[in-house]
Amino acid sequence: MTPQDASAQAAKICGLAPVVPVLVVDDANDAQPLAAALVAGGLPALEVTLRTEAALDVIREMAKVAGGVVGAGTLLTPADVEAAKEAGAQFGVAPGATDKLLDACEANDLPLLPGTATSSEAMRLLQRGYWVQKFFPAEANGGAKALKAIGSPLPQIKFCPTGGVSLKNANDYLSLSNTLCVGGSWVAPKDLVAAGDWAGITALATEAAALAR
Repeated sequence: MTPQDASAQAAKICGLAPVVPVLVVDDANDAQPLAAALVAGGLPALEVTLRTEAALDVIREMAKVAGGVVGAGTLLTPADVEAAKEAGAQFGVAPGATDKLLDACEANDLPLLPGTATSSEAMRLLQRGYWVQKFFPAEANGGAKALKAIGSPLPQIKFCPTGGVSLKNANDYLSLSNTLCVGGSWVAPKDLVAAGDWAGITALATEAAALAR
């Protein structure tokens, strides 16, 4: 997969809904009902972060849910890429980008949202062909004002800002011409997951899916 094709597919995934849930799931038994709740609320693109021992099993289970498009987040190494692809991930997300990671995603035909925090990083990724990127950590990097400023000289790059994004500030990002969607964890809070309150999560997802772009 070429970087250009990867970004084209990433753009389609980002276009499915204004918010991509960023999920840290400890128990694979929660995977299917959680994914179903989010999809029912209008958020089909799901990022499962590889931060728990259950993460790959969670991806396997979520991949069975109709209407969902499941990706793997926190990709750091080529081994992460191969394991995520084997588990059924349809896209990948990384906090940054290294040549080895990009090579692995291209070799395994896994569309990637590579992370960037500066103009130089964004330009380097664009030079390789990645025109859809993750702006991370968004709020710590100056928030929507910083992303707007980066967009002025680099209008050809589109972003999914993640990190500190919430219902309260999501529209600040979504109103920008260089933002395709945002990533956020607020739609699947740990207390609701632990309680099995899938209706509550669907309600949060519905609210997020209604955000204007």
